[in-house]
Amino acid sequence: MSDCAAQQLEAGVTKEPVRRPFLIDTDAGSDDAVALMMALRSPDVEVHAITTVAGNVNVQQATRNALYTAELCGADTPVFVGAEKPLERGHVDATWYHGCDGLGGHGYPAPRHPAERENAVDAIIRIAESHPGLEIVTLAPLTNIARVLQTRPSIAAKVRRCVIMGGNPCCEGNVTPAAEYNMWCDPEAAGIVAESAMPMEVVGWHLCRGEAVLNGAEIQQVLSFGTPFAQFAIECNSFAQDAYLKQTGEHGIALPDPVAMVVALHPSIVTAQSEHFLRVETQSELTRGMTVVDKLDVAADERNREVWAARLASGRKVRIVWTIDNARWKQALYAALK
Repeated sequence: MSDCAAQQLEAGVTKEPVRRPFLIDTDAGSDDAVALMMALRSPDVEVHAITTVAGNVNVQQATRNALYTAELCGADTPVFVGAEKPLERGHVDATWYHGCDGLGGHGYPAPRHPAERENAVDAIIRIAESHPGLEIVTLAPLTNIARVLQTRPSIAAKVRRCVIMGGNPCCEGNVTPAAEYNMWCDPEAAGIVAESAMPMEVVGWHLCRGEAVLNGAEIQQVLSFGTPFAQFAIECNSFAQDAYLKQTGEHGIALPDPVAMVVALHPSIVTAQSEHFLRVETQSELTRGMTVVDKLDVAADERNREVWAARLASGRKVRIVWTIDNARWKQALYAALK
């Protein structure tokens, strides 16, 4: 033991563990709310800001939902209002899945505190510059992040990780046959982020299905915790549970954003991942927002080289998460809701 450590021990002083700096960008639908609770109640990270964007609901409703969720957790994390619509398109919400207010339409009370006056883009830039090693977790269309990169490209180098819930690498989509909602909602923004120098980890829609879904027994297990967090997590996803059944035929609650959050909080939960070139389709209405992943590394073949020239020239690949430990994911969720 060092002399300094011995002196601290003798004086009864213990060093606080270093908490990882987080920033969460969200459209604050029902699964976002659960992801926010996981981060805000984690002892391992400090959430320096929550930024909101139009997506599942309009940005004003998303801000209200984010503030309400933070207050439920007893957190004073500042919330900053971001983009009201995608970069080049009109906003199309996902209330068909999350309910009229994004939280299942249960009439939750208005938050007690307002959002910050500073806009989300300026807040992200300021926080990234003042907190080296910042980890950004995106749970929404990437409009805010794209605007940050357009305004201050150097921010990409200041971010240690950007964990993105979005995309459907090598599988079907959930809003069109070809695309997942976050990427489809603002494909131009997704393309800007995908082609940036930011270190990205893509957690696609495929990871929240099958064994990752909370089944009936697991839903009852969560409710048995008897905490306001557990009650809120299940209740606000009731509308989404019905929508998921209609969409996929699968019973239970699918939680894409909490799955992305567990990857951000506990990277070792990932059981298979690899790095590939990635592009997001913006031109075709049929495949708008499709995340095209070069899983077989064929982008450099002669027949592909011209289309992929910019990505090949940059040499930048994106980390794609293929599988996670579903048992560990659910244990992490339970721990956050108890």
